[in-house]
Amino acid sequence: MRLLKLVPDNTNLDFMRVRNIALVLSVLLTLASLALVAARGLNLGIDFVGGQVVRTTFSQPVDIEDLRGRVSALGLGDASIQEFGDGRTYQIRLPRPSGSDAAASEAVTRVRTMVVESYPGARVDAGESVSGKVSEELALDGALAIALSMLGIAIYIWLRFEWQFGVGALVTLAHDVSMIFGFFALTQLQVDLNIVAAFLAVVGYSLNDTVVIYDRIRENLRKYRKMAIIPLINLSLNETLSRTIVTSLSIMLALAVLLLLGPDVIFGLTVAILLGTFIGTYSSIYISAPILVWLGVKPDSFLRTDEGPGPKPQEI
Repeated sequence: MRLLKLVPDNTNLDFMRVRNIALVLSVLLTLASLALVAARGLNLGIDFVGGQVVRTTFSQPVDIEDLRGRVSALGLGDASIQEFGDGRTYQIRLPRPSGSDAAASEAVTRVRTMVVESYPGARVDAGESVSGKVSEELALDGALAIALSMLGIAIYIWLRFEWQFGVGALVTLAHDVSMIFGFFALTQLQVDLNIVAAFLAVVGYSLNDTVVIYDRIRENLRKYRKMAIIPLINLSLNETLSRTIVTSLSIMLALAVLLLLGPDVIFGLTVAILLGTFIGTYSSIYISAPILVWLGVKPDSFLRTDEGPGPKPQEI
């Protein structure tokens, strides 16, 4: 029985022909993403801004405006209420009150009491409180984790390959992260510690895909020293295309199922990784590879003067 192949053998797609169009598109989308973040901001969760979150499940659908009015009547500040699809599950987020932690606990207790008394059969599933100091530390640690991971990746690729590859990897990762930030600014999905974990997962996946392509480009730079750089990159991308498509599609299918059937609490995490996988696949082809051309990499750029022809490298 013949095996199913998503990508035929010996593909010969001219990826580099549209590299300038892809560059313009990526620059525009990146600038738009940064503008969205600057203009609309991110819907930071309780992990980063502090405050109280109460998640409730009602026995029957509840009008969100009625619920908002009852919460506002408690005098706890401007509450944010989010519905989770079925009209029965809501998340109530309250601003951080001034004063001690006792005031925060009292606010959660008042919301719990109001829900139980006003809506018979309602269930309060969770009540959380995060202080301002803790939230600031979490925000700083999350941003630091993303920044250090990207810097460490660039240094690793610089040492393993050449500086042009390190710059290409760093630009690729910055492109991917900014796109996801723009998506969250546009949709106003909540950004919490789960999303930080998603960012790190996307950075890891994008790096993995980029390193595979860079490794094949490096091999072909040694094998085909008289081939022009653009055909050489096209050859390398086609040789790794099957692996790229199969890996990305497998991940996205699993995430799509999780997105449809998974719990609401990981909805943002799933969306971020799904989007990041798609963007990472695109950027590994149309950002990380073409940037080598723009940085002046040529087939003889890394050839040592004392290097002989040598044996032909083995396929990995």
